[in-house]
Amino acid sequence: MQTGRRLPVTFVRGRGCLVYDDAGNEYLDLVAGIAVNLLGHAHPEVAAAVAQQAKTLIHTSNLYFSQPQVELARRLVELSFPSRVFFCNSGAEANETAIKLARKWGARNRDGAFQIITTLGSFHGRTLATVTAGGQPKYSDPFKPLPDGFMHVPYNDLDAIRAATSARTVAVMLEPVMGEIGIVPAKPGYIAGVRKWCDEKGMLLMLDEVQTGLGRTGRWFAFQHHGVTPDVMTLAKGLGGGVPIAACLASPKADVFEPGDHGSTFGGNPLACAAALAVLHVIDRDGLVGHAAEMGEVLHGAIHGLGVKEVRGIGLMQAMEFAEPRAKAFQQACLDARLVVNAVDDHSIRFVPPLIVTAQQIDQAQHTMQEVLK
Repeated sequence: MQTGRRLPVTFVRGRGCLVYDDAGNEYLDLVAGIAVNLLGHAHPEVAAAVAQQAKTLIHTSNLYFSQPQVELARRLVELSFPSRVFFCNSGAEANETAIKLARKWGARNRDGAFQIITTLGSFHGRTLATVTAGGQPKYSDPFKPLPDGFMHVPYNDLDAIRAATSARTVAVMLEPVMGEIGIVPAKPGYIAGVRKWCDEKGMLLMLDEVQTGLGRTGRWFAFQHHGVTPDVMTLAKGLGGGVPIAACLASPKADVFEPGDHGSTFGGNPLACAAALAVLHVIDRDGLVGHAAEMGEVLHGAIHGLGVKEVRGIGLMQAMEFAEPRAKAFQQACLDARLVVNAVDDHSIRFVPPLIVTAQQIDQAQHTMQEVLK
C-alpha cells in the first residue's frame, strides 16, 4: 500500500553510520531509520546477539517466562525508575498500553475519569487511539469519528494544561521533546510544572520517550533532564537497535493491569529482547550517553553555522528551520550528495543520527550541506 512517499533510493547494506545503495554508492546517515539505529547499522554485537538467540529460541509467546525478557525488564527498571514493564512491538502499541492503563487507573482511583490531556503537534502513533491522542489533525481527521477522551493544548504551556483539567481528566501525556513535528524541546520548568500539577490534582504523568529515550538526548531518558519521575513511560525505536521492540513502564502507583487486561503475541519475544540487551550493554560500556551529549553540541554548532532561520534540539536530536519552504528540495539535494537527512515538513530538517556518530562525520555532513546550500 502507498501510505507514504519514499525517496528514490534503495539501500541494501550498512555499517556504522554509513549505508550503501544498490549501485554501491556510500551515504552518511543522519536519520538512523528515524532515530532507531542507536548503534548504527549492522553493529557486530547486536548481530551476534540476534544470531545466537535465533539458534537458541526465537519465540514461545507470553504464556511462559523467557530469560531474555526477564533480564531486559530488570535492566530497564535499573536504568529508569521502580516500575513493571509490558513489552510490545512498536511505539504506537506502547502508547496504547499507556492509554489503557490510564483508563483503568481512572476507573479505580478517580471516579471514572478517562480524559487524557495531550498537546497540539504531538505524535504518539498511528493506531486509532494514538493518532487521536496526537495533536495533528492531518493524521487523524481522515479516520473520523475518532475515540473520545483526548484534550489537546499548546505545548510548553502549563497554564493551558491547568485550564483543560477537569474532574474527567485522568492523565497528562507528553513528549519531553516533540520529535515528529521537527524537534521542539520542553522549556525549562515545563515538565516539572506538569509533574507538580498532576500530583496536586491526583492525575498520572505519562511520558512518551519513544524517540527521546535510551541516550539520544544526552541522558538515558529525557525526563532525567527535568528532575522528575513519570508514572508511566513508553519506549520503542532505538530499544532494539533496529529490531522491533517496545516497552511501557508503569510505577507501582500506575500498575493496575491484571491477568487478561492486555497482551501481545510477539511482545518481548526472546529474539527482540536479546537484541535490546545487546544495545543497552554497548551504550553503557562505550559511554554513548555522554558521547551523545558531546556530539549533540557539535552537531548543533555545525547546523547553526549554515545560517538558517532557527536551530533547536538537545543531544543527538536536532533540527534546523528554513525561512522559505525549501526543506524537501534540500533533503533531495543532500541525498544526491550522499547525505541522508529528514525533511519533516516544508521548512524543517530533522537530524537523529546514530549515537556512535563522530565529530569528523559531523564535519563532513556540514561541508556537504554547505555545498548544497550554495
